[in-house]
Amino acid sequence: MISPYNDEYFMRQALLEAHKAFDLDEVPVGAVVVANNKIIARAHNLTEKLNDVTAHAEIQAITAASEYLGAKYLTGCTLYVTLEPCVMCGGALYWSQIDKVVFAARDEKRGAGRIPESIYHPKTLVTNGLLAEESANLLKDFFAKKRS
Repeated sequence: MISPYNDEYFMRQALLEAHKAFDLDEVPVGAVVVANNKIIARAHNLTEKLNDVTAHAEIQAITAASEYLGAKYLTGCTLYVTLEPCVMCGGALYWSQIDKVVFAARDEKRGAGRIPESIYHPKTLVTNGLLAEESANLLKDFFAKKRS
């Protein structure tokens, strides 16, 4: 039997989290952490609600996944996130030793990809572009709404 759970399914779950952030007037970035084809953490940006500049979706997801696993390392896990992690989140992902990061849209201004690849752990596989247009459009809609 073929599993219905694949990268697109999990990225769509991250997009649902991004929509939650949008509805809360937070920058619409969502993330999920997956282990053994099961979502073990869901998160979205909470910087406004928590009045905390570090409350990015990735940081919230890393913390929730670590609590779920009872471990500080996320080996065997994949993070799906709707926007390329920033340098801060890339560093946290480095220290978490996560196996894989899949992000949708690139962040040309603040994305960790602007820094040499050493920002992610050497064993971490990083892929991008999955549902990028959908994610980018949500971000564009959010900032257009802010400007109007």
